[in-house]
Amino acid sequence: MLAALMLAVFTISVGFGILLPQLPALIERLLGAGSTAAGVSRGTGLLTALYMFALFVGAPIWGRLSDQWGRRPVLLIGLAGFGSTMISFAFFETLGAVYVERALSGLFAAAVTPVALAAITDVTATKAELGRRLTFVSLAGISGFLLGPTLGVALGAALTRGLGGGQAALVGPLAVPLVATGVLALVAALAVAVTLRPAVTAPQRESLPGETPTPGIIRSLLGLGFVVSAGVAVFEVGLALRGRQELGLTPGQIAAMFTLCSGVMIIVQALVFSPLVKPDFTRWLIAPAFAIMAAGLFAVPLATDFRAMLVVVGTVAASAGILSPILTYWIASHAGHKSGADLGKQTAWASLGAAAGSAAGGLLYDLTWLPNAAFVLTAMLLLLAVWPSLGLPGRLVPTARRPPVNTL
Repeated sequence: MLAALMLAVFTISVGFGILLPQLPALIERLLGAGSTAAGVSRGTGLLTALYMFALFVGAPIWGRLSDQWGRRPVLLIGLAGFGSTMISFAFFETLGAVYVERALSGLFAAAVTPVALAAITDVTATKAELGRRLTFVSLAGISGFLLGPTLGVALGAALTRGLGGGQAALVGPLAVPLVATGVLALVAALAVAVTLRPAVTAPQRESLPGETPTPGIIRSLLGLGFVVSAGVAVFEVGLALRGRQELGLTPGQIAAMFTLCSGVMIIVQALVFSPLVKPDFTRWLIAPAFAIMAAGLFAVPLATDFRAMLVVVGTVAASAGILSPILTYWIASHAGHKSGADLGKQTAWASLGAAAGSAAGGLLYDLTWLPNAAFVLTAMLLLLAVWPSLGLPGRLVPTARRPPVNTL
């Protein structure tokens, strides 16, 4: 079951990343002779934001439906819809079709990641095992995002070599990547149908004596998740712009920084919920991780060469890699029977944070009255998140109520 859920989340992440490197070229080609740099940039941003907005809208709805219908039918709808959408629009060469594809793909993708996490929560009884399984699913998502752009370029190049330039242009450069991702989604749907039990079960998870969820804790965790996603998005956009415009880095060096970012996040997430760290201890890492991430954002303008940038990238990636799985784990731990709804909200707010961060990273980058505004303001936001995080450990694991002492 775990392998099938990891494949499902991996496929969704690949489907998002596989189009990213080719979107600007595709938009430029579809706009034709009237294309401008501003128009291409605007189209690329709108298409990315549209996908994220579809996730924001769809994830809470699919999560609630999975609480009512069960995890398997919602996962099957999401994977089958995602795969069919990718395959159907592989051969539609109009800008309007690309917008429709991104919207529908985002809506169906919203049914996969939060519901896969909820399915893990349903059948896992111990906290240690829950943390490890959630981390495995998260790592599958990061791996898909990391490999997606590379696979998209490789498949497009293979099409060009196999058919020749003229014939490849007739088929469309995105046809093979879209069809391949669609087929992989259908394979993942088959794996889920075979391995995942149709009924929703929620075993009694081990807990501390006297432990009861604190009201409002889910809302606090969702808000912090929004801040983390926004911070990572601002950092990624600013990283690409600073590397190209100010430091004069090559595309290969910029790609190496993004690869390092994903690699560090994978390693850190694997360590956080390894047997070396007790799940309950992870709540004490939230506030320090926010402080470290803020320091990393502040340090970006101070990094003036490639090696210094690698240090900054590693710092931000490590802190983000700590925060993301920990917040997911504690949301799942406190969600109870409505884990689908709460994990759907988490995906929604994380997607909204990513969309807001991406927009802010681009809009604030060249702000004349505040140099490095994107990094400075985001670092300040992360520092503000440290304050509510300091009180989280006691709220996440309340102290067991002690019986009254008889003084007579």
